[in-house]
Amino acid sequence: MKQGKKFRWKNFIRENYTGWLFNLPLGIGILVFTLIPVVCSLFYSFMWKYDGMTFSAWSFQNYTTIFTADWDEVSRSFLNTVIYSVVSIPLGLVTSYFLALLVNTRLKGVKVFRILYYLPVTIPAVVSGLLWKDMFGQTYGIFNRILGIFGIPPYPFFADADTSMISVFIMNLWTVGSGMILWLSAFKNIDRQYYEAVQIEGGGRFAGFLYITIPMSTPMIFYNVIMSTINTLQYNGPLTFAPNGGRGWDDSLFMFAVKIYQDAIEGGKIGYGSALSWVFLVVIALITLLLFKTSKWVFYGEEA
Repeated sequence: MKQGKKFRWKNFIRENYTGWLFNLPLGIGILVFTLIPVVCSLFYSFMWKYDGMTFSAWSFQNYTTIFTADWDEVSRSFLNTVIYSVVSIPLGLVTSYFLALLVNTRLKGVKVFRILYYLPVTIPAVVSGLLWKDMFGQTYGIFNRILGIFGIPPYPFFADADTSMISVFIMNLWTVGSGMILWLSAFKNIDRQYYEAVQIEGGGRFAGFLYITIPMSTPMIFYNVIMSTINTLQYNGPLTFAPNGGRGWDDSLFMFAVKIYQDAIEGGKIGYGSALSWVFLVVIALITLLLFKTSKWVFYGEEA
């Protein structure tokens, strides 16, 4: 029996050099702006002191500080992040899901609404945060101007702990268009024959939605849950609209990602901020792993 050719990297590169050239800029970008900073942050988390920018001996000082001296602030910011995520994730997923159902029709002009719903996603997050800050502003905000028409005095939406988080939830509905596009792609991949079978059995639209649309779109539901969880846990929006990122002003808006930024960048504690980032990475990885462990409800089609 004739043996196959021995694999050689030299021949592989020669035969695929065009592809390597096209991927080279991307590879350099990933190396310089992702891999090297990640390795450096891990190094800094062990080598830089908590109280400054000077190198120290290899130690776990930054990590022990997280769970001892700074635990009250760390736990409070993480709890705020969890509370925000528990409400924001289902709210965004459900809203975008039913929004996709509304525009998943063949009616004339429906494409215009799809564009309008997605348009806010194209606005940079910083610009969006400043825009909503002005809209909720106590002095010149649009919402307070509307309240003034009815004789209601201006209300400090972001300054009141009772309404600050609710205001943030409303802000996040601004970007449900990205989820809507993903839901639409899932709906388009559902074979119309399934709905016809439901109609033959005497079922209506609700039956088709309950027994066809939801089960067949569970892979996309699972994907959106995973991505929304990862992105929401890293939410740092208060940096753009809350004084001091909510720190010492409205503790309900003081998120874990905000703490990392303020300690590492504004406070100059690069080592401690790096340690916080790695602890946060482990937490997000564990939550993601837990979600994968509970994914038996996802329907991937009939097995062969």
